[in-house]
Amino acid sequence: MTNADPALIDDLVAANRILYDQGVVDGFGHVSGRHDQNPERFLLARSMAPGLVTAADIMEFDLAGDPIDPQGRTPYLERFIHSEIYKAYPAVQAVVHSHSPAVIPFGVVGTPLKPIYHMGSFLGLGVPVFEIREAGGPATDMLIRSPELGEALAKSLGSSAVALLRGHGNVVVGASVQEVVFRAVYTEINARLQAEALRIGQGQVVFLSDAEAMASMTTNQGQITRPWELWKAKALAAGK
Repeated sequence: MTNADPALIDDLVAANRILYDQGVVDGFGHVSGRHDQNPERFLLARSMAPGLVTAADIMEFDLAGDPIDPQGRTPYLERFIHSEIYKAYPAVQAVVHSHSPAVIPFGVVGTPLKPIYHMGSFLGLGVPVFEIREAGGPATDMLIRSPELGEALAKSLGSSAVALLRGHGNVVVGASVQEVVFRAVYTEINARLQAEALRIGQGQVVFLSDAEAMASMTTNQGQITRPWELWKAKALAAGK
């Protein structure tokens, strides 16, 4: 690892454990952070279950998705999700890809995922759905396993914080590892709440307005460490 801040590595380990503990990932899914000293590199665990990640499992990659000094470790097939998003969006500092279960239905129906409460306010930036058939043809395995597919996904994300992958999962971006975990967890919770509201309201739901979403997002920006510390303590204690 070339001069990466140990605190960033610690945050990535905690992020993997938190996302597993909060039910966002299971044996699959991954979270990365842009290298704090070199914006042309990023850090991502080797191919393994997120809930088992340790500091020794964190690898360094360039923006082509190639590992730097892999030491025999196998990278994730879908590392191109991360590499192409970092390449396309210099402001993005962290990326989560998951198969977050409550979110997946919103990628295969006409009902958009929208902010139903203030903790999901970042969804007010819009939640596009990436259709892999348009980029990879009619018979892919649904995985983003090439730079070309990663580039197409990155383009579909645009200025949003979250994009859905039809029949697959979602990708979340943020300005820090802590922010991207916050967004990934509350994307899952918002999806559960929205599905329930649609059910009991027979499709009639009052969502946050654009103005409410933007104001709530600004307020939440200063509160990210509160759930992070709680989730971290719980997840790391469970891993002992």
